[in-house]
Amino acid sequence: MAKYKIPNIQEMIDAGVHFGHQAKRWHPKMEPYIYMVNKNVHIIDLEKTEELLGKACDFLFEQASKGKIIVLLGTKKQSKDIIQAEALRSGALYVNDRWVGGTITNFETIKKNIDKLLDYLKGKEEGKFSVYTKKERLLIDREIEKLQATYGGITSLKNSPDVLFVIDPKRESTAIREAKRSGVKVVSVVDTNADPTTVDFPIPGNDDAVKSVALIVRAVADAIEEGYKEFGKAEKKKKEESEEEEKEEIKEENDNLPEDTSEKEE
Repeated sequence: MAKYKIPNIQEMIDAGVHFGHQAKRWHPKMEPYIYMVNKNVHIIDLEKTEELLGKACDFLFEQASKGKIIVLLGTKKQSKDIIQAEALRSGALYVNDRWVGGTITNFETIKKNIDKLLDYLKGKEEGKFSVYTKKERLLIDREIEKLQATYGGITSLKNSPDVLFVIDPKRESTAIREAKRSGVKVVSVVDTNADPTTVDFPIPGNDDAVKSVALIVRAVADAIEEGYKEFGKAEKKKKEESEEEEKEEIKEENDNLPEDTSEKEE
């Protein structure tokens, strides 16, 4: 049984998850997830949020338990630190500076930039740049800083990701389009001004308030973390079983070897 916990409605109210945008800025397809209008602001139906957050977390747990690559994407100022911290804690990868077009659809080019960053970091660690002039080293440091901001959270990515978790699909529309084109599933926090039909697992909620984002991303990260733990256990068991089978095979081979009778013949 999964150990992760879904925030209850009271916790969501305390974090301000229910506050949407001004009524005039709404997207009509968000209507099923809106409870009411209060002082010209849409109030999100938190019963729907609780239900859909639960479904999204179950999906993310399942994907992580299969070892799938999950990337958390959130480039808004108020979500950057949260995305990075929760990704590092849960074992997911992350993008929190900007989404580079082609990260999914043209990964070969992106991989070259990731490799460039890794080469720079390795060279710096090994002191290879110590023979360079001060100006050259400064330019290299600036390049590292630039690449780190863009690709630092996905340096271990070997292929395009399997799942994207997104804060604000309206802002990250390029990533959403790439994911849709490539069959990558998208889980997303969707505020009242965005179209929920562009993602596979919408989570209706306030995507601007720090407390709201933190609460939802923490729940998502908990599910991912538990999923990866299950994957780790399964892989460990598989390895142990494989080693055991190998030992049995070696023992069987040794048992079947012909007996050495040279001493007896003498």
